Amino acid sequence: MKRTLIAGAILSLAFAGVASSQSANTPAANETHYTQAQLKQLLHEAHSPEQYKVLASYFAGRHDYYAQQASEEKQEWVRRSQNVMVVAAKYPRPVDSARYLYEYYLLKATEQGDLAVKYGQLAAPAATVPAR
Repeated sequence: MKRTLIAGAILSLAFAGVASSQSANTPAANETHYTQAQLKQLLHEAHSPEQYKVLASYFAGRHDYYAQQASEEKQEWVRRSQNVMVVAAKYPRPVDSARYLYEYYLLKATEQGDLAVKYGQLAAPAATVPAR
């Protein structure tokens, strides 16, 4: 009797842990995630301002994501740089890994930001030239 009670408690805790970990990994409700194939198709088929707005908002969201990741990695880089031992240090040191990851996220944020600006400009209606 005790064994089934203990087994039931362990299983319920395991299921609760799995459910909470799955909900933590899901993107925000307002953020849309596209696969590489879907994104490639959207980029190929985009011709209207509405489609460009969708692409601009997607890339702006990706920019925000990578900027947040870069910020977190910058903090980790600073934390790791306080414990650097030069003597007998093997490459790559943990501080190097944190710096490289920070630079990667910063580069990706810049690329996504540039794409968001590009598609934002394409989504904006063309300015009319006044007649002479």
